[in-house]
Amino acid sequence: QVRLVESGGGLVQAGGSLRLSCAASGRILSINTMGWYRQAPGKQRELVATITSASYTNYADSVKGRFTIARDNPKNAFTLQMNSLKPDDTAVYYCHAHLIGAQGMGVFWGQGTQVTVSS
Repeated sequence: QVRLVESGGGLVQAGGSLRLSCAASGRILSINTMGWYRQAPGKQRELVATITSASYTNYADSVKGRFTIARDNPKNAFTLQMNSLKPDDTAVYYCHAHLIGAQGMGVFWGQGTQVTVSS
């Protein structure tokens, strides 16, 4: 069974940095788009960044120039480097992958990791 497992969340002061990681496991044939989403209390889940199999990236306007998404294809893993963090970045961050596994194509989510930025 395919699983996505995140790591790297935590508490940081404004202006600091964190690096989130997401590893996909299970019987995976290929991973198309990978991405990070976040959900703050009382708000809807929103896209943060995505990266395609060809390494094309897309970022929310609010994080452009501060966050960087990258993928490690041999390891079926990807990361989100977050710099110059702001209190508004506080949220639960979820990794997401559109992939082809042994049972076909599917969309998978991680369990979420909390990022808290103090002012």
